[in-house]
Amino acid sequence: MIENRTILLIDDEPQIRRVLRTSLGSKGARVLDAASGEEAIEMLRRETVDLILLDLNMPGMGGLAACRAIRSGWDMPIVVVSVRDSDHDKVEALDAGADDYVSKPFSFDELMARMRAALRRTGFATDTTPLRISVPGLEVDFANRTVIAGGNSVRLTPTEFDILRYLVSQANKPVPHKRLLQAIWGPEYGDQIEYLRVFINQLRKKIEPGGGKPVFIATEPRIGYRFVLPETAPAAEPEKDTLTVH
Repeated sequence: MIENRTILLIDDEPQIRRVLRTSLGSKGARVLDAASGEEAIEMLRRETVDLILLDLNMPGMGGLAACRAIRSGWDMPIVVVSVRDSDHDKVEALDAGADDYVSKPFSFDELMARMRAALRRTGFATDTTPLRISVPGLEVDFANRTVIAGGNSVRLTPTEFDILRYLVSQANKPVPHKRLLQAIWGPEYGDQIEYLRVFINQLRKKIEPGGGKPVFIATEPRIGYRFVLPETAPAAEPEKDTLTVH
């Protein structure tokens, strides 16, 4: 899955960069590395990268600031790799735009599994997702990965976009936490509901009109979430039509 992919390592420890560069290279990946967030951003302006491995404990910009800066300009998956392992640290990283979080020390097999999952999510689709939806206050073009909310263009992270696409594919139906987690992150993520809450909160901030009860992403207490389309919406034809509701 990582063969012929370009991976950017961002870590201030030369030994970790050297070990991961060798290990990932042996799996067929093209590996770039940077010792700071500032160096990584300069590199991203010159290189096309498929996935980023990012340490949080770095001098200068720091890992969280680097994550926010990268996410503001690029859409590739970001997997944080850090010695910090508290729930607070994980939520902070996810809030900053990370797609996953791996605590050090870790096994190389675990890291590879997380990387494969992150790369697999890029381009995620379901058989029942329409190419586009257009409802009052929200337009989404799934083919071109563009979102307009409240008349303004909105930038979603890859994971946020895939969550939205999955919920839309099940429009007006409750989607259990476990099913949504496993559809987006993989079978091993079924119990990590806190991950999901962070991403749903971020997604709501970007697409909901605000000021009260969510319009598009409803909470189903003790079950999960539901994407709300007006009952007058035409039935979706898989991967063909635009759902348009006035």
